[in-house]
Amino acid sequence: MKQFNVTGMSCAACSARVEKAVRGVDGVRSCAVNLLTNSMTVEGGDEGAIIAAVVNAGYGASPKGREKVADDDELDRTAREERNRMILRLVWSLVFMLPLMYISMGHVMWGWPLPKAISAYPLLIALIEFLFTTAVLVINQKFFINGFRGAVKGAPNMDTLVALGSGASYVWSVYLLYVMTISVTNGNYIEYRHYLHQMYFESAAMILTLITVGKLLETVAKGKTTSAIKSLIKLTPKTATVVKGGVEVEILSKEVTRGDTFIVKPGESIPVDGIVVDGGSAVDESALTGESIPAEKSVGSGVYAGTINTTGYIRCEATSVGEDTAMARVVKLVSDAAASKAPIAKVADRVAGIFVPAVLLIAFITTVIWIFVNNSLGYALARGISVLVISCPCALGLATPVAIMVGSGIGARGGALFKSATALEVLGSCKTVVLDKTGTLTNGKPEVTDVIPISITDDELISLAYSAEKNSEHPLASAIVKYAEARGACAFEVKDFAAIVGSGVECVAVDTGERLLGVSYRYASERTEMSSAVTEMYEKLASDGKTPLIFMKENTVVGIIAVADTLKPDALDAVNELRALGVRPVMLTGDNEVTARAIASRLGDVEFIAEVLPDGKEEVVRSLMKDGRVAMVGDGINDAPALVRADVGVAIGNGTDIAIDSADVVLMRPALSQLTGAIRLSRATLRIIHENLFWAFIYNTLGIPLAAGAFIHLFGWELTPMFGAAAMSLSSFCVVTNALRLNIKRIFKKSTSECATAEKCDKTNIYTIKEQEKMEKIIKVEGMMCPHCEAHVKSALEAIDGVDSAVASHKEGTVTVTLSKAVEDKVLADTITAQGYKVI
Repeated sequence: MKQFNVTGMSCAACSARVEKAVRGVDGVRSCAVNLLTNSMTVEGGDEGAIIAAVVNAGYGASPKGREKVADDDELDRTAREERNRMILRLVWSLVFMLPLMYISMGHVMWGWPLPKAISAYPLLIALIEFLFTTAVLVINQKFFINGFRGAVKGAPNMDTLVALGSGASYVWSVYLLYVMTISVTNGNYIEYRHYLHQMYFESAAMILTLITVGKLLETVAKGKTTSAIKSLIKLTPKTATVVKGGVEVEILSKEVTRGDTFIVKPGESIPVDGIVVDGGSAVDESALTGESIPAEKSVGSGVYAGTINTTGYIRCEATSVGEDTAMARVVKLVSDAAASKAPIAKVADRVAGIFVPAVLLIAFITTVIWIFVNNSLGYALARGISVLVISCPCALGLATPVAIMVGSGIGARGGALFKSATALEVLGSCKTVVLDKTGTLTNGKPEVTDVIPISITDDELISLAYSAEKNSEHPLASAIVKYAEARGACAFEVKDFAAIVGSGVECVAVDTGERLLGVSYRYASERTEMSSAVTEMYEKLASDGKTPLIFMKENTVVGIIAVADTLKPDALDAVNELRALGVRPVMLTGDNEVTARAIASRLGDVEFIAEVLPDGKEEVVRSLMKDGRVAMVGDGINDAPALVRADVGVAIGNGTDIAIDSADVVLMRPALSQLTGAIRLSRATLRIIHENLFWAFIYNTLGIPLAAGAFIHLFGWELTPMFGAAAMSLSSFCVVTNALRLNIKRIFKKSTSECATAEKCDKTNIYTIKEQEKMEKIIKVEGMMCPHCEAHVKSALEAIDGVDSAVASHKEGTVTVTLSKAVEDKVLADTITAQGYKVI
C-alpha cells in the first residue's frame, strides 16, 4: 500500500475526481482519498504515474513519509499555518465588508445616516461598494483560482460553486454600475437611483466572507478530531537521560539508539521501548493499553515509550527506538485507519462525483425559469446564485471520515486499535463472535485449582508433588511447581527421576527410599486398585474440565492435585455483555467435548464447538458466516487463517505477531472487556455516520429547492444569496461537531485489577479461586535517607494484614502501598511512625 499527501482539494467532488483519475492508472487495484486528512492510499501502480494522474486532474500529490513520533509539531504545522492564513484572510475581509454592509444595506435599504457628500450621489455610493467588494474578492482570490482551475480541468468543485456565485453577483453589479453611469450621462435620474437597489455587491463580498468563516470553523473542528493522535504523540518525551561513560547525559529521544542505557525517574515518561536492567517500579501504561492500574516492573520487565514511571527509579536498556516503538506503531495504525475509507462512504462518493455538475445545471435552469416567470434578470440571477452558494458537497464528503477519525482515536485511547475504517464500521454489525478458548477466554497457562490430600496432610502433599515435579518440563508440572513455590513449600531431595511418556513422572526420595509418582489416573489404576472415593473424585474433577494428577508413594494413593487452564477474570462478564449487545458468542476449542462443556458451563452455558483441529478453525468460521457477519477473536498462530477469513479478525494484544498481523482489530491488553467496548464504539461511530449522511442529504435536498424559489408561491419562503452562503458555511461545521459527540460517550469501561487467592471452601479441602479487587494508596513520608530506610519501611508495612506490597522511594519521599483489603490510614501511618519516620 502506498500513501500520498494530496493538496488542492476543497470538497467531496475533489476527492472523487482524484480517486477516478488514480483508478485509471495501469496497475492500480484500489484507491481511497480522505478529504479530512488530505491523504490518499493506493494499492498497486507506479508511484510516478499516480502522482502524474493527480497533477493532471488539477491537484498536487507527494509520497507520504512515516510520521516522526518525537516531533508532534510536524504533524499539525501545515494545518496551523493554513488556519492562520485563513484567520488573516477573514480579518481583512471584515475590514472591507463591514463598511460595505453599512452602506449597501444600512443606508440604501434602511436609511442609516451617511455624510451628505456621499448620500447625495448614488453613483458615488455604487463606486464605493465596487471598490470595497473588489478588495474582498482580491483577498479571497483562492476561491476563484481553485474554482476556475477545477472547471478548466473538467472537475468543478465547491470552490467553483462559490466562485460562480460570488462572481456572478459581482459581474451583474458591475454591469449595473456601467448602466448607472450611462443613465447619469443621459440625465435619466429616476432609472439612476433604481439601479442602486438591484446591485449585489454586498452579496458577492458576504458570500466569500461567510464561506471563509465556515471553513475556519470546519478547520478548527477538524483539528479536534485528530486530538487523540496528537495526544498519543505528545506522550513520548522529547528528551531522554542516557548513561554514557558512567555519566548521565540528557539527549533528544530520537537520538537514543538500540542498546543505549537510559534511566527514568519517578514521574517521568519513558522515552523509548526497553527492558529494565536495574531497579523496580510501577508504570502507568493506560495510554497504551487502556489499563488504569499501574503495571509492576522489575529486572527483565519490558517498558514502553510514552508510559509513565509512577514510583521507583529504573535503569533500562533500549530495545526499540523511533518509529519502531510500540507507541509509534499505535500512532501509525490509528493514522492509517483514519486515512482509509469505510464501505458506507461509497454512497456519498457516488453522489459527490456528480453533485457539482448537477448543481451547476440546476442553477442555470433556475435562472432561465425565473427570467421567464419574473421577467427580471437581476431577480433570476439572485435565485441561481442562491442555488450555487447553498449547495454543500463538503458536508457529504466529511460525513464519514470525521466520524472514522474520532472513532479511531477513541479506540486507541481505550486500548482497541482498528487497522482500517472498514473494521470500525463492520465490527458493530457482526451477529456472531467466535472466541478461541485458550489464551482468549482462559489465561493460556495451566494453574493448580484443587489440592485433595487423602492419607497425608495438604502441606505434605504439596511438598511431595513439588519434589517429584520440579525436574519436569511439562506445563502441568510447571503449574504445580509455581503453586508450591507460592505456598512456600519445601522440596526434598530425589533421585532416579524419569518421565513416563504420556503418563507422568516418577522418582525416589533420597531420605526414605520410597518411590514417588505423579501420574495419570489410567497409569495409577494399572499399578494399584483405586478406591471408589478416589475414582469418584477423579470423575468429578475430569467432568469439570480439569486434569487430575494422582500422587502415590509406592503403590498407595496419597492425594490428588487438579490442574486446569483457568478462565480470565472478565471472561464471564464479557460473554454476558456480548449477549446483552445482541451478539451470539461461540467458543471454539481443540479440547475434548467434556472439557469444553465444563468451560462452557462456567461461562453461562455458552455455545461451543469442540475438538476443532488448528486447520479446521477457518472452516468453522466460514460455515458460521452463512448466518451473518462473524468476528473471530484469537491470539495464536493457529488462529491466523480464521482471523483472515472472518468479516473482522480481532487479536489479543499479548498474542503472537502472526495473529496480530492477520487481524483487523488489536486489543492492546488481554481483557475481553475491550472487545465489548470496541463493538460499542463501532456501533456508535456507525450511528454518527448515518446521522451525518442523513443531515447532509436532507440539507441539500431541502436547501437547493428553497434557494431556487420552489416555495415562494406556496409559502412565501425566499432565500437570499447571503443566507444561502451562511447555511452552507455552517453545514460542514455541524457535521464535524456531530462527530465530536463521540468523545463524550462512555464506551470503554474502566477495568479493575484482579488477583487470585486460594481458600478452602468445603470439607474435601478443594481449593477454589476467588476474585479480589486491589486498592493503592500513596503516602508522603519524611526521614527516609537511603535504600536501607526504604527496606525498613517496606518490611514493616508488608507485615500488616491486608497489605499486599509496599514500594518506598527515599528520593521522592513516598511510599506506595497496594492493599488486598481495607486497611485504615491510621494503621499505616502509625506503622511508619513507629519505624522512626514522619508521615506528612
